Amino acid sequence: MTERTRGKGFGVPGVDPGMDPVVDVVVIGAGQAGLSSAYFLRRAGLDFVVLDANPGPGGAWRHRWPTLRLGTVHGIHDLPGLALPHTDEDRPASEVVAEYFGRYEREFDLPVLRPVAVKAVRDTGSTLRVETARGAWEARALINATGTWDRPFWPRYPGQAEFAGRQLHTADYRGPEEFVGKRVVVVGGGASAVQALIELAPGAAATTWVTRRPPVWRDGPFTPEVGRAAVARVAEAVEAGRPPESVVSVTGLVLTPEVVEARRSGVLDRLPVFDRLTADGVAWDDGRFVPADTILWATGFRHALDHLAPLRLRGHGGGITVAGTRVAADPRVHLVGYGPSASTIGATRAGRAAVAELKRYLAGRAAPVG
Repeated sequence: MTERTRGKGFGVPGVDPGMDPVVDVVVIGAGQAGLSSAYFLRRAGLDFVVLDANPGPGGAWRHRWPTLRLGTVHGIHDLPGLALPHTDEDRPASEVVAEYFGRYEREFDLPVLRPVAVKAVRDTGSTLRVETARGAWEARALINATGTWDRPFWPRYPGQAEFAGRQLHTADYRGPEEFVGKRVVVVGGGASAVQALIELAPGAAATTWVTRRPPVWRDGPFTPEVGRAAVARVAEAVEAGRPPESVVSVTGLVLTPEVVEARRSGVLDRLPVFDRLTADGVAWDDGRFVPADTILWATGFRHALDHLAPLRLRGHGGGITVAGTRVAADPRVHLVGYGPSASTIGATRAGRAAVAELKRYLAGRAAPVG
């Protein structure tokens, strides 16, 4: 690692606080998108540093519930240059991916600093100033790869504050054991809701699934053509400055054998979302009522982009207009793992594309002083 790559550590273990804080690129986040970007930055010969808020490797995967096994996730695409090793599919996905990402960081000597939480990114005119709780880095360009895990989305419904039971988001879900004997309402139409219902049903007193729209089931393989169509639809949204759609809204829910059995047994019978919560359940305006002890909000996440607010990148449509990975309002900023690249395979392709574009951009700019 060169002096500029190491940056000014300001108390970060293993980093010399006397080093020059100017780098070519700061990468924010060390999940799939951040590590893919770092790999291509290393190959491109650019000075960079990766700032990660987590205490260890794994990105968002390290926060997944322990009962989510490797064999039940939809798939983890290999990081560039190092395949995910074959392992026991009954192991927790959080453990397997954390080990894999940690090995990847060591294998390619990636300059990942953690835990370093980025508070704000500001435009100084000549550089982008990346401010953290442990000091600041100056960058000629930025790759933001923060994903969504830090921003669980909680919808609002009448009576929510009056509900006497427990409410939690899937971000805080740790497995089915604590729901044994409980009446659970699961809200949300994504894969996390389906996985949770299948886990909860055997031990819960009752489970009820509610969604805003009827679920769309995909019967058949997820072909490359299907994937490209989904990516194109999401890309169209972000290129127009709209917030990106969820993956499931584009691709549908996959009918695995486990899901087929859950549908046959009635576990995945769906109701339209309720109109309000009461002290002891959920109610509809047509008179339907379902008693509940717990509401599990499987309502997804929003992209963690608050630290970019000082750059004023959002447009009138509520999203950030992006061409590929490049932010239209500022060519120094690339969003990897956002919109069409918010998938394991998409993040790798986007990391490669972002670095190629930034290398060309930086080659035409004056080199940093220091």
